[in-house]
Amino acid sequence: MSVLNRWSDAEAAAAVAHYGAQGVAEPLALRTYSARLLGADPDLVLHGGGNTSVKTSVTGLLGETIPVLCVKGSGWDLGTIEPPGHPAVRLEPLRALRALNSLSDEAMVAAQRNNLIDPAAPNPSVEALLHAFLPHTFVDHTHSSALLALADQPDAAAVCRQVFGERVVLVPYVMPGFALAQSCANLYEAAAERAAASGVELEGMVLLKHGLFSFGSTAKQSYERMIELVRLAEQHLATGNRLSQPAAVPERPAPAAALLPRLRGALGRAATAAGCRSHWLLDLRTTPLARAVVDDARLADWARRGVATPDHVIRTKAHPLVLPVAPAAGDAAALEAWSAALAPALESYAAHYQASFERQNGRVGGTKKPLDPLPRVVAIPGLGLVGIGKSAADAAVTADIAETWATTLLAAESIGRFEPVGENDTFDMEYWSLEQAKLGKAAEKPLARTVVVVTGGAGAIGAATARAFAAQGADLAVLDLDGEAAAAVAQHVAQAALALFRLQDTLPSPAGAGEGVSSRLGGQLLFNVSKQALNPGPGFGAYGTSKAALLALVRQYALEEGGAGIRVNAINADRIRSGLLTDTMIRERSAARGLSEADSAPG
Repeated sequence: MSVLNRWSDAEAAAAVAHYGAQGVAEPLALRTYSARLLGADPDLVLHGGGNTSVKTSVTGLLGETIPVLCVKGSGWDLGTIEPPGHPAVRLEPLRALRALNSLSDEAMVAAQRNNLIDPAAPNPSVEALLHAFLPHTFVDHTHSSALLALADQPDAAAVCRQVFGERVVLVPYVMPGFALAQSCANLYEAAAERAAASGVELEGMVLLKHGLFSFGSTAKQSYERMIELVRLAEQHLATGNRLSQPAAVPERPAPAAALLPRLRGALGRAATAAGCRSHWLLDLRTTPLARAVVDDARLADWARRGVATPDHVIRTKAHPLVLPVAPAAGDAAALEAWSAALAPALESYAAHYQASFERQNGRVGGTKKPLDPLPRVVAIPGLGLVGIGKSAADAAVTADIAETWATTLLAAESIGRFEPVGENDTFDMEYWSLEQAKLGKAAEKPLARTVVVVTGGAGAIGAATARAFAAQGADLAVLDLDGEAAAAVAQHVAQAALALFRLQDTLPSPAGAGEGVSSRLGGQLLFNVSKQALNPGPGFGAYGTSKAALLALVRQYALEEGGAGIRVNAINADRIRSGLLTDTMIRERSAARGLSEADSAPG
């Protein structure tokens, strides 16, 4: 952890000029610039986390000036946000809600939507009222890992007061929404009165177990206050003492390619038993940070503690699944024993999740419907942390958050004890309808959750095949003897393809069904043969013989792999404008068949 002040007056001016040419006013242009600075640092926010706002004004249809809150909208990521990502909401009606004693989530969302200047804009952040109730022009909110290491302590209030003095407001944990906005506003006003009496200016607000706010009259001031407060947290953490307690792990564990397909298969069978889709994708992290957590003797205890901030629970569940230590490389018996332990481990995890759900659902009146009981993070001593998702991108997001959990946990343990929110608050966030909405409800494409390996992917047929599979939602690994060309195809067809290309050591070999057999999830092998295998022509003996051999191989694979649920098929593509089908060949073929060149050319 080490945040840097990346503000540049020159870049800020360039942003004002750039967005100004699009008709964006300076306050929103600067809001966009500083929000992107925050979003670019994973130690501050990750994958849609955090929110930012600016209070400004717009001109109404009758020429009137309307005070507005431009606050981050649902679905936008601070790292890539553009001006539309801070939709304008009428400020005065929002502030008038402060007079209420309570407000349901549904009514809060409706009030915010009803006051959008642009009715087609995305929903304002669920913390929009918190931003509105504060008096400052610019407000920033992050989930800084360093801050969370302080805020997740048993005596977090005392620790934060020691680190920040009277520069911040301390807010006990309250679930986001109207109640949190009211609590923050009330505590801010009381703290501001005390600060004024002692000549101290408030710079931010620590939401214990949750995150950090900073604010100011300018975008630069609010941003630099955020960086300074995080720097103070990092400075305090530097005084800690990280004493590892190494667990017994093999010096040379079995490779990921031997373990992850088995995990994926066991996960698929557990998903089927739970009534879920069986195919999930994995993203392995073997960084020193990941190994420091999974190879520690305290892992089982740490895994039960909870998430670094409640916002993460919808991605990672409340707890990771801890598996047995990875077997040593080359130890076949140990590998089989490890594999046999997967199903019971997943069953135990699901049972604990279901018991927790029933306990918590009873607490809230029995109104919730259970989500799937599958883990989203797996810790494997000797190997690393594994993120689980419905796509390669989704798994990578989960793995990123898992590493943030590891960062926060180790930092917190170095100065005390990692103690985040408990089961009640975690459940309330996981099953909060407004939080679930962040995951989206769009229907999955037909080939979603499917991993497709395209060999010869840089060629004309391979690239077209990759595009076709990507369009149907598949995650791709594009392989070719020309690695640079394969990477170019992958980048063109889908970002997911690049993600899997980086992890190709966990994928089946180009020749066949390695993962399908070891994971027992079935699959398909699809070979591009040629009509030359069935309808040979003169002058193509070597080519036709190799294609006939490939067709024989297709039949052999079908015999050998059918029992594992793997379908094997071949197609005979024809009239493809690639290396063989030259203008000369088209001319000769059309003459031999009595056809025009137009009829013989690819359609």
